[in-house]
Amino acid sequence: MTRSDPIADSVPAGEAEVAPRRRTKAPEIRAVALMDAAERLFIEKGIAATSIDDIAAGAQVAKGTFYLYFPSKEAMLGALQQRFVDTFCERLQNAMDRHRPGNHHARLKAWVETGLETYLDNVALHDVVFHEYRPENRRMRNDNAVITQLVGLLKQGDAAGVWEVEDATLTAVILFNALHGVADDAVAMGPAGDPLADRRRRARALTRFFEQALHPDVIDDSDA
Repeated sequence: MTRSDPIADSVPAGEAEVAPRRRTKAPEIRAVALMDAAERLFIEKGIAATSIDDIAAGAQVAKGTFYLYFPSKEAMLGALQQRFVDTFCERLQNAMDRHRPGNHHARLKAWVETGLETYLDNVALHDVVFHEYRPENRRMRNDNAVITQLVGLLKQGDAAGVWEVEDATLTAVILFNALHGVADDAVAMGPAGDPLADRRRRARALTRFFEQALHPDVIDDSDA
């Protein structure tokens, strides 16, 4: 004699074989899921080889759902670029905010160290989402939020008399490109024997370069 299944017995006749109702994702969750899927696929397959069908399948939504949020794959790429920049700036700001507002040297050092670390930790994503970032389209002064953030830091230090900056925007462009160049060099050189030590060495060199470019007579790494 077999025992009956109390759960099965409790289901009314005719309903035991009905499939469970499919849960729909909230709009903001669907948008993030689409972006996450596109990001992953762009890195794995490349942008050209990734279709909108691939992205929708990766996000587990219908293809039509993609078009509710993004008119094209190019629009998706633009959204991923903006998310990368927003996340980058947020990490930089959080690092600077660990130091008091008046300690401009410590905040600058935090900006350098976190910028280098964030770039190197996300180099594959950076390379794929900015693959169409060509020189003729680079409007750094107006469109680069990271440079805009650095301009603010330079102006604050200049106003406080910590360093002297004649043209904060141009100086920020130069310093940003120095950071970018050091990060690219690290990638080109391949994995270091001690990656953490290599990052620290590069961050120290960058910080010293920044300080000497801004105020060569004063270098103060303390955080009072």
